[in-house]
Amino acid sequence: MPTIYDVARRAGVSPATVSRVLNGRSTVDAGLRDRVNAAATQLGYRPNSLARNLRRSTTNLWAVVISDINNPFFTALVRGVEDVGQGLGYSVVLCNSDENPDKEADYLQALLADQISGFIVSPTSRTENLAALHEAGRAVVAIDRRPRNLAVDTVLVDNEHGAREATTHLIEQGFRRIACITGPARLSTASRRLRGYRSALRAAGIEPDPALERHADFRQRGGYAAMATLLAARPAPDAVFVTNNLMTVGALEFLADNDIRIPDQVGVVGFDDVPWATFIRPPLSTVTQPTYELGRTAATLLKARIEDPDRPPETATLRTTLHARASSRRR
Repeated sequence: MPTIYDVARRAGVSPATVSRVLNGRSTVDAGLRDRVNAAATQLGYRPNSLARNLRRSTTNLWAVVISDINNPFFTALVRGVEDVGQGLGYSVVLCNSDENPDKEADYLQALLADQISGFIVSPTSRTENLAALHEAGRAVVAIDRRPRNLAVDTVLVDNEHGAREATTHLIEQGFRRIACITGPARLSTASRRLRGYRSALRAAGIEPDPALERHADFRQRGGYAAMATLLAARPAPDAVFVTNNLMTVGALEFLADNDIRIPDQVGVVGFDDVPWATFIRPPLSTVTQPTYELGRTAATLLKARIEDPDRPPETATLRTTLHARASSRRR
């Protein structure tokens, strides 16, 4: 590969002059500029974008830090980010915090050292990890979860609306002892979906019962364990709203292991649509999030933040859609 020094020798100018021409400086004489451009063309010279990025202290890389790489919710989300980023000339680095604040902190510190130009983060419970990016002057967008006490661009879905729709649907189908399996109380997604569930019950004249609420870990094993404790209670619930896809898998697994019929004995609605929702029997009712659009919106906000670091933080909230199927319909 020809270097800037090869171009300088061919054009009969200094490497500094070549650098000024290639960086579009207007202070170079027109004749010298033409000689440099001609030499670069003859040699097939292509600028070293990595070196140029290092000199200006940022790269054309975005980092996406997700909370659980095993969750298919993030697949379409990251694709949305990548499609926008690629169109704008950015590449995307993917990291998995595994819901671990310390692992998240390690990734963010390493990425700061690598001069990543922008960050999209599904944050764990430790706000100071995102705050460190913000204080370092980096462009950052929070996605899926709202960080506490930190004003940054944020992309969410209307979690309360989705939970209300799911619970109202179960009530309209005649279910009355409706349980809710939600995530860790410290996470905004879990608390807002629980709030929407309670709101729907109260609107129907049903007082929320703490004995029918479970906080789990947003993982399959957590959904399984929570479903087991709910059905051990007396009286047992006649329906359950599960607030993410992996916990829904765990809850369904427990019901199958114990030969509990859906929806005859327990109606089920999950949060997050999954490709197999219509393949299982009975088909699974779900609240669908616009995951691809979440990623695209976050990428658009990140680009805007890079271009205008001083603009006020913005929150974009996307709507969910209820897909009612046989798992929640009374026969």
